[in-house]
Amino acid sequence: MNTPEVSIIIPVYNEEAGLPALFARLYPALDALATGYEVIFINDGSRDRSAAVLREQWQDRPDVTRVILLAANAGQHMAIMAGFEHCRGQIVVTLDADLQNPPEEIAKLIAKMREGYDYVGSIRQNRQDSAFRRWASKAMNGLRERITRIKMTDQGCMLRAYSRSVVAAINSCAEVNTFIPALAYSFAQRPSEIEVAHEERHAGESKYSLYSLLRLNFDLMTGFSVVPLQWFSMTGIAISLLSALFVIFLVIRRLVVGPEAEGLFTLFGIAFFLIGLTLFGVGMLGEYVGRIYQQVRHRPRYIVGAVLETKE
Repeated sequence: MNTPEVSIIIPVYNEEAGLPALFARLYPALDALATGYEVIFINDGSRDRSAAVLREQWQDRPDVTRVILLAANAGQHMAIMAGFEHCRGQIVVTLDADLQNPPEEIAKLIAKMREGYDYVGSIRQNRQDSAFRRWASKAMNGLRERITRIKMTDQGCMLRAYSRSVVAAINSCAEVNTFIPALAYSFAQRPSEIEVAHEERHAGESKYSLYSLLRLNFDLMTGFSVVPLQWFSMTGIAISLLSALFVIFLVIRRLVVGPEAEGLFTLFGIAFFLIGLTLFGVGMLGEYVGRIYQQVRHRPRYIVGAVLETKE
């Protein structure tokens, strides 16, 4: 098989209902590019018939389709990592399978990459999500920019293009947990962003629960910066100084006014606040230690059960 210019990587998890519509729009959009391409689907341990549907599609278009079947669910970003390790294109594009990012927008990213950029992110126009998710995404974007040097207008959009050099750099990493768009930005020399269309999910529901989104963003914060620890250390220093001043105030008050029983609940409130702050700090420290623990075990990030491809 000739080396294609473009590789499309699509993680799939329980998307049986929407895959036919994806195929109907994806391949015509790629054929219109008039360049060599390959499509790599990664079945991320789906519990429905997604794997069977992908096998049928591979049989229909074996010339440009490859399917990676993971043995168990590893998560969206690890599924994309599996695609990165198997792709051959000079321009690698990631795309979700739910059709919220139209396949027709791929041409915009490729055109931008051909201008000399090595990483092209995307910004969703008229985002078709709930107001809460839009607000939460905006808040997390702002927090991320404050504690890391990574600047992405829309970190939640996975429709992105990567150069072969950036993909190779990502493949050289052995991190157990990583946020691929942020990792790519740290390796890119000429990053850029473009606006893309956004549509409602064609079928099914989002695979990201509120907990999953919080977990993902927490991984992003702790995986690319130690600023949260530094902030907590500075907060601890400030509270220690205030506590010392408060103790001095109580001693002086006792000498001037005398002992008193009032203010007991205020002291309880202050004590509970400090205890809560301490527990939060222990949890944050535990997050960093936990990441180290996961890394030193050297367990595989994902297990490939089978690869469906046609070789000459």
